[in-house]
Amino acid sequence: MPVTCGIVGLPNVGKSTLFNALTQTAAAAAANYPFCTIEPNVGAVPVPDPRLHRLAAIGKSAKVIETQLGFTDIAGLVRGASKGEGLGNQFLANIRETDAIVHVLRCFEDDDVTHVEGRVDPVADAETVETELMLADLESLEKRVPALTKKAQQGDKDAKVQASILTQALDLLREGKPARLAEPKDEEEARALRLAQLLTTKPVLYVCNVEEASAASGNAHSAAVAAMAEKIGAGHVIVSAAIEAEVATMEPGDRTEYLESLGLSETGLARVVRAAYALLGLHTFFTVGPKEARAWTIKKGTKAPQAAGEIHGDFEKKFIRAETIAYDDFIAHNGEAGAKEHGRLRAEGKDYVVHDGDVLHFLTNA
Repeated sequence: MPVTCGIVGLPNVGKSTLFNALTQTAAAAAANYPFCTIEPNVGAVPVPDPRLHRLAAIGKSAKVIETQLGFTDIAGLVRGASKGEGLGNQFLANIRETDAIVHVLRCFEDDDVTHVEGRVDPVADAETVETELMLADLESLEKRVPALTKKAQQGDKDAKVQASILTQALDLLREGKPARLAEPKDEEEARALRLAQLLTTKPVLYVCNVEEASAASGNAHSAAVAAMAEKIGAGHVIVSAAIEAEVATMEPGDRTEYLESLGLSETGLARVVRAAYALLGLHTFFTVGPKEARAWTIKKGTKAPQAAGEIHGDFEKKFIRAETIAYDDFIAHNGEAGAKEHGRLRAEGKDYVVHDGDVLHFLTNA
């Protein structure tokens, strides 16, 4: 899975329950004690997109293939993880390999479920994890930046770029701020910051795990998280992991009625997946034919040849042009033939930036 989100949080906040519901498996052991998840569990989750099924119906496609997002369930973090407490070193190594952080926060009261800190305070929990990530990044950069600075002074151009942006990140961390606040002056510095794989440069989505009664509208705890997320520019979603676990075991036909009885129009997990997808700056394009209708994932700003390369590497190398129909035009004109008849099919070249929802057919050299 090329794009993955790491599910993190303190022990006993519902990470593994959420992961199990996401992947509809029991791959992660959900139990009421710290570190029940030791090895990271990885699962691929379809990205809900009703557009794909509408396209498939028009295209009379025999098969529908959704695009997917990867989720990794990572062992619970405790205070002192940056110094190796608990399973800290493993936790930090696992999260470094993910593209984004899905931070599950306990937003429910339950005397039967132990809280590692002895109280329910999701904002404080978020700060605990963020602090550990900042301390890990700080330790890493304090070792790396002096060597890069020395190389830069000796005339190494790459080192000069890295030293510039990573020094800025180091200064932020020393002030108790995450490295994501660093401001690269050009694409070279932006690339150097990405390659540094700092934990606090990863985008964050807070998942507020609430009790069943608060699944539709949230509670005071989730409201506090929402305020924090807005302040720091992070995303947030309200779910009840217990409800999601129940829904995951149901037949599709029973799910809608059950959710409606709780005042929900869709699962919280659908919102988590979509929010994570948006958090990562991803777009979807479609291919539609009699054999299959398929959704493909690309980064915002991807040009047509690189989008073609998602289907097959040779398509990028041998790209000629892309026949493009916007989703709305495909629907309005009942497919490719109608869109072409009404002048809504366009031939786009190598510089075309693919838009979310584009229906594409790539022409390549033999």
